[in-house]
Amino acid sequence: MSPTLVTLSPYDLARKFLGVRETAGAASTPAVLAMLQLDAKWVTDDETPWCSAFANGIAWLLGLERSRSLAAPASLTVGTPVPLEAAVRGDVVVLSRGAGKQPGPEVTSGAPGHVGFFDRLEGDRVFVLGGNQGNAVTIAPFPVARVLGVRRLRPEGQR
Repeated sequence: MSPTLVTLSPYDLARKFLGVRETAGAASTPAVLAMLQLDAKWVTDDETPWCSAFANGIAWLLGLERSRSLAAPASLTVGTPVPLEAAVRGDVVVLSRGAGKQPGPEVTSGAPGHVGFFDRLEGDRVFVLGGNQGNAVTIAPFPVARVLGVRRLRPEGQR
């Protein structure tokens, strides 16, 4: 009998974390802290913004390339660019954060932003499965106008 090969997408794995939340107060949620410390050993609690850590943690678990940065826009430097209209579940969506003038997609470090995995597109909203959305892993809608880019991750080391 031959073994069964199971293929797990970033979206499939990220869904397993739905509902994981930050811990209020001095304690930290171990899964969130572990993802933060994967690329930022200096982090000591889950109060640090962790959307990028979540995306990087999922990519790391699957052996996919990752930005290795807590700055969400850094995810624009990995994978292959994909038009939003061609995105599939599990592609990485990078969004601007907040109101007012924002840096464009050419600014990949030091800029505010948000990152998660594409769930679906409904009209002028993109639904993102991500961490640190209301201090938890959730699926949440964002205006399409905030999308800076969409990336399809490749296996680590593949260019």
